[in-house]
Amino acid sequence: MRSKYKTGLLRVNLLVAAMLVALRAITADAWIDAILLGTMTAWLIVTSVRLPLGHRRLTVTLWQLMPGLLLAALLWAAPERHIAWIWIWAILLMWPQPPWALLLHGLLAAVTWYAQYELLGSEQWWLAGLLLAGLMVFGLSRSRALQAQRFATRHRARLVAGWPLWPSARLERDLDRERRRSTRESAHVELLLLRLPPRKQFSAAGRLRHHLQRFESCYRLDRSTLGVLLISRDAEQGAHRRQRLLDALEPSTTARAIPLPCLVSLADERHALARQSPSLWIKESPTHA
Repeated sequence: MRSKYKTGLLRVNLLVAAMLVALRAITADAWIDAILLGTMTAWLIVTSVRLPLGHRRLTVTLWQLMPGLLLAALLWAAPERHIAWIWIWAILLMWPQPPWALLLHGLLAAVTWYAQYELLGSEQWWLAGLLLAGLMVFGLSRSRALQAQRFATRHRARLVAGWPLWPSARLERDLDRERRRSTRESAHVELLLLRLPPRKQFSAAGRLRHHLQRFESCYRLDRSTLGVLLISRDAEQGAHRRQRLLDALEPSTTARAIPLPCLVSLADERHALARQSPSLWIKESPTHA
């Protein structure tokens, strides 16, 4: 499988859509149509380019709002020229998005449909509303199905293709495996918890991957916490490798090192990390806080 996240086909669809919208923008008679259609084209192209960068995708609020706002503006400014675009609301609802975005798109669809009463006439207006409602329900069901698939995938797939970065659910399973390894091979295995600003999390993970062995992993526990399992021959080598990792990160990073024999509760250690004052704290026995 060439693309782990199967973004190739979606990128092609977005680029084809961008070409079609761009053609409409070039042949538009009114300047307002050209501006709105040109902005749609730019949105489609930029989104297709950024798709492979899953960890840097454009998730800011304005970017999520742009497709619905542009479509609503187009239908409101020139309904007589773009009435057929009203069916795109059903397609927008198929795109995985947070609940607030689904609600907003539903409200915008209702407003733009309501504004077409004089243009369509009573009978066609009601028929269009019923058809649009049915298609939007289908799109919403499709969106929910895709979100369920994404939720299931996040529990077993790497967060970034090619990086040893895994979701938090993977850590629980790996902890048991590495405990057995440390007992069987008399190796020194420690969990290194790192707390850093959310905006620097993925850049830190990118630096960490250059210092990890092929059998070691990094885990994204939440928006501000990373976990790393370091496997070394002994405690001395483990301390040396830990320091190399910390030297590669921002000075503001707070770290907490827990040898696996001393790890009692991962939740307690994460809570302690959030309240920790020193930049580095190393646990030496299960009785220490």
